[in-house]
Amino acid sequence: MDRKKLALLLCALIIAVGTALAARSMFAGNSAPVAQAAAVPQGPKVLVAQRGLPVGTIITADSISFQQWPEELVQDAYFLDGESDITKLLGTVVRYQISAGEPVTQGSLVAPGDRGFLAAALGPGMRAVTVPVSAKTGVAGFVFPGDRVDIVLTQTVAGDDDGADLKAAETFLRNMRVLATDQSTTQETVEGKTVVRQFRTVTLEVTPKIAEKIAVAQTIGSLSLSLRSIADNQAELDRAIAAGDIKVPDNATPEEEEMILAKAVSRPSDQGSTFVTGSDVSRFQRRTVPTAKTPQAAGGETYTRPGEPARPTGPVVRVTRGKATVEVPVGRN
Repeated sequence: MDRKKLALLLCALIIAVGTALAARSMFAGNSAPVAQAAAVPQGPKVLVAQRGLPVGTIITADSISFQQWPEELVQDAYFLDGESDITKLLGTVVRYQISAGEPVTQGSLVAPGDRGFLAAALGPGMRAVTVPVSAKTGVAGFVFPGDRVDIVLTQTVAGDDDGADLKAAETFLRNMRVLATDQSTTQETVEGKTVVRQFRTVTLEVTPKIAEKIAVAQTIGSLSLSLRSIADNQAELDRAIAAGDIKVPDNATPEEEEMILAKAVSRPSDQGSTFVTGSDVSRFQRRTVPTAKTPQAAGGETYTRPGEPARPTGPVVRVTRGKATVEVPVGRN
């Protein structure tokens, strides 16, 4: 190969290497820009509802929390973090409905001791009744405002002189919401722990019909509280939906559907009562209502069950006058 061709080949090689280095430098300097998120303006934190809070809801620690809020949308009626003590709002009652994520305003809550507090705690059409309890009948003080309880009626049905009385207990009311224990509507906490105190009365939210039943039940026997599990409401709600007892419109919004289900869960019930008698506990106790024996003027004896007409024993004579027939016992010799 002559020198001329060798020189041309060497020049072409140098040009190729230079072009490659220039192209590499150009692409490295013009790499794709890295996307950066725009800085979110940090506004103050305001108090918002963690879930939908219907009218009459008692505020608890898990129902409200502070959340970042745009500064230009903050109003004077909001509760601001650092300026409001959230612990002082526990036990207050929702006066106006608050949707999930909506700021809680000062006018939407009513505090214990304020005028109309108990009336605000009651749902539409509901009543408040007070039931006397003791440490034994009040779950040893472990019932707090906002809890749900069942009511058990314990009574003794008297029998005849020779027979044993019937002992019976009946759960005749379910899902009663506790409004207050004694005159307290809040839970007292010390160093983050709830203080358990015994109380003598419990105020419950009930329907007008249930209020009448409680008034009568107090004259029959003694009443005891049975604390319900939080999971019971969801289980009963699922059963009610499956049975078709709760109907949600097809065009209902998520907020409306939530309100319908919340109302169904909070509804007290006087249906489907259950009971046990003494024989369920001990074989030496009665299973059925005992008969009551009363003397009769004609010398015979009459055996009755509570609520049933007298039925004479022994020989009788049926006397018919017109369309009416009566049994007259015959005196014994």
